[in-house]
Amino acid sequence: MDGLPSGYRPNVGVCLINSDNLVFVASRLNVPGAWQMPQGGIEDGEEPKSAAIRELLEETGIVSAEIIAEVPNWLTYDFPPAVKAKVNRLWGGEWHGQAQKWFLMRLTKDESEINLASGEADPEFAEWKWTSPEEVIEQAVDYKRPTYEEVMRTFRPYLNESGIAAKCKSSKW
Repeated sequence: MDGLPSGYRPNVGVCLINSDNLVFVASRLNVPGAWQMPQGGIEDGEEPKSAAIRELLEETGIVSAEIIAEVPNWLTYDFPPAVKAKVNRLWGGEWHGQAQKWFLMRLTKDESEINLASGEADPEFAEWKWTSPEEVIEQAVDYKRPTYEEVMRTFRPYLNESGIAAKCKSSKW
């Protein structure tokens, strides 16, 4: 993959927006209170765009989305020491952090398609919501915040800054 920084796990991120230009975030099952956009590893031989579509399906059940834009370069973040030890054990590597290709996607059908326990992969999220770009950044874990800021800055021309966050949705209820 062109320009992939060495020592970083290749990964994709999806900034999914709805018809109100609000951004989809979900809270992690294993890190209560940590909200993030869908993301995940790129498999061997997989193109980033295909990985983004696959990750969106696996993590949210969504198939009805179109790609609007892409961050042109790899964005990286480093893992804090405790996270680094855990993920390197899980993934069987020695990664400093993740290098991500980000895609802006728009939901093309209604949100009834969203299913955090779709069976495509082990569930990662407890609940989800639509929120403003500013809240996405505010509610991200510290070490991902600079990446989220860059993603929102890049996609700003496509986002409506005046969106009001919708009610939180949960797969537990």
